[in-house]
Amino acid sequence: MNIAYNQSLLGYNTFHIDEMASEVSIIEDEQQLFECLQYINKNQKPLFIIGGGSNILLTHRVEGLTIVNKIKGIEVIQETDEFVDIKSMSGENWHACVRWCVEKNYGGLENLSLIPGTVGAAPIQNIGAYGVELQEVCLSVEAIHIHTLQKRIFQHHECAFGYRDSVFKQQEKGNYFILSVTMRLQKNPTFNIAYGDIQKILALDFNNILSIKNISDAIIKIRKSKLPNPDEIGNAGSFFKNPVIANAQAESLKNQYPNMPMYAFATETKIPAAWLIEQCGWKGYRNGNYGVHTQQALVLVNYANAHGHDIVDLSTSIITSVQQRFNIQLEREVNIW
Repeated sequence: MNIAYNQSLLGYNTFHIDEMASEVSIIEDEQQLFECLQYINKNQKPLFIIGGGSNILLTHRVEGLTIVNKIKGIEVIQETDEFVDIKSMSGENWHACVRWCVEKNYGGLENLSLIPGTVGAAPIQNIGAYGVELQEVCLSVEAIHIHTLQKRIFQHHECAFGYRDSVFKQQEKGNYFILSVTMRLQKNPTFNIAYGDIQKILALDFNNILSIKNISDAIIKIRKSKLPNPDEIGNAGSFFKNPVIANAQAESLKNQYPNMPMYAFATETKIPAAWLIEQCGWKGYRNGNYGVHTQQALVLVNYANAHGHDIVDLSTSIITSVQQRFNIQLEREVNIW
């Protein structure tokens, strides 16, 4: 087991916040993970897990053991004429996994192209974009209990997937380290191109030819045009969840704000958080070296050397202003450390 002491986490988070960690261990296989878990249990130390570092905001020195997950590998475990089941280890980069599937013409993940982070984080968040969520393809999640060191396979129904939610964020929060995710992909998929500008890009760039690769490429282009590259500007993607409210409240708001975009379900309605934030005047806001992105109000950014507390305070001000104007409570999607 290798531990580095008093290490900066600057290179391990996409917000580019320079906070120190008392102990850091980079793991590349299950044996190294097992040793780390034995160590924290024996010494009663807190455990922090970093995958791609794209969903955390550091606000102070991290005391305890920080694991950087580099457990890699993707394999086909079952295949028929209609579908293929793949198993991806949790330390794989999510977008790299998507493109691996796209290149093999396995359908189901193309709408989730260019989402930052690792495969291990995907089921925790039940990541989603452009009308598709991970729960639609996830068969099972393999995990190890942090304290008992027992392995468990969570079948799809046991994952309790919801909107940006799962059992790993609720009942089992902090209890498991995800080892791998098994997904069922289609060889003859039904494409989902109803959201955003997908159809426009397909028409302009791909002559309306539907294919797994064309849809993936279209979504990559859309995301690059709207979201800042974390290699250039520190950010963690969408900082807030899109709020889901009761239909009755949505109808009342629609009467007050006829232009408010809404996506209605059976008993609830989803409102784009970006629209709410923009209406409150935050889009493009800047305070020195941090602010709200000029092209996407959902994204808070660190232009250079911002402190995590500054960004937390900014998010609190945004939440308060949206609550006061629309009586809607925004929820942070990013984990605050």
